[in-house]
Amino acid sequence: MNENVDPATMREVRPARSPKPAIAPPPHKRRPWLRWLVAVVLAAIAIVAWERWEKLAPGTVESNAPAEKSAPPQTIRAASAELGQMPITIDALGTVTPFATVTIRTQIAGRLMNVGFQEGQLVKAGDFLAQIDPRPYEAALAQAQAQLAKDTALYQQAQADLARYQTLIRQDSIAKQQVDDQVFLVAQDRAAMGADQAQIDTAKLNVNYTRIVSPISGRVGLRLVDPGNYVQPSDTNGLVVVTELDPISVIFTTPEDNLPRIQARLAAGAKLPVTAFDRANVKSLATGELTTFDNQIDVTTGTFKLRATFDNPDNALFPNQFVNARLLVDTLTNVVLAPNAAVQLGQDGPFVYVVKEGKTVEARKVKTGPTDSSRTVIESGLKAGESVVTDGVDRLRDGAEIRIAGAKPATAPAGGEAPREHHHGHKKDDAAQ
Repeated sequence: MNENVDPATMREVRPARSPKPAIAPPPHKRRPWLRWLVAVVLAAIAIVAWERWEKLAPGTVESNAPAEKSAPPQTIRAASAELGQMPITIDALGTVTPFATVTIRTQIAGRLMNVGFQEGQLVKAGDFLAQIDPRPYEAALAQAQAQLAKDTALYQQAQADLARYQTLIRQDSIAKQQVDDQVFLVAQDRAAMGADQAQIDTAKLNVNYTRIVSPISGRVGLRLVDPGNYVQPSDTNGLVVVTELDPISVIFTTPEDNLPRIQARLAAGAKLPVTAFDRANVKSLATGELTTFDNQIDVTTGTFKLRATFDNPDNALFPNQFVNARLLVDTLTNVVLAPNAAVQLGQDGPFVYVVKEGKTVEARKVKTGPTDSSRTVIESGLKAGESVVTDGVDRLRDGAEIRIAGAKPATAPAGGEAPREHHHGHKKDDAAQ
């Protein structure tokens, strides 16, 4: 039997054909010049980018040098530091306080009959102000005087009886007890006379109280009681208020840190002037002198009070008026003074820009002292005569070129060349050449 016949189907089975192997495509031809071209292009791009970055990079010497040379000089204004005096003052808010303010009250009861002043009038001590009805007190005075006369007569009678009793006792014609009783009676009459005299003095004083006079010199205020009213010592408001105006004082406060300097100056016998200004701190009202200061510090505010005395003939200072007090504590002499606008505050402290030969500036650290509204004391770092920048400091740095506003630029001669400087060594140099 044929081995290639299928017994089930009796068909000839043909062996399967093996597949033909795939034919690989021919390889592409390699192009080495293309790789070199790509490498050259990338290198050129990198070189161009590097050069451009160097030109634009900040902080390089090559890029900064032209910028510095091309930057124009900054225009500034300058002023010279100078030697002078610096007053050390203390400014404080004060209140005008009179030395004496008296509320005129009656010391006796009675009807107000007459008022002897005009409202707002200037009066002197002892001037008549008001009159209380004196008649009840004059009657009481007369009664006390009559009682004194009566008791005086009784005293004289008792004294005469005592003299007779003493004669009889020596003759042993009267009892000793009667003599002793008469001695006590004389003493009683003498005491009654003393009481009567006291009543007379009180009545006279009441009569004097009916005429009210000013106890101080000053200005009379508004009348508080009209004539015809019944007045008495228990009245709350009184008749009128008299306030002393000349001299007058100003009381002001200052921090406790100023106490040692002020105390030392007063202890040395110095007279410290005080100037009173109006509320706007512009107009000077009066000039006085520091008189004293309080005996304790206010612990709630850390301040203490001072009193200055002012002559006030023109009434420029008025009681309870608010003023600005300026106390001159001391004066520094021969100190270096610079304008306040020249002093700048940096991280290391205050400094100034010093003008160097009119072309550049130097940032110099200084030590400052007291200051006022326009000047500052320079304790170290600056000399008198040196110029400092007062305007335009916000655009400056150390070593910057500057141009002073208002300064005239140097002009060249007609030939266009700058004038040459002549030195003594030129001939020798020419001979050497």
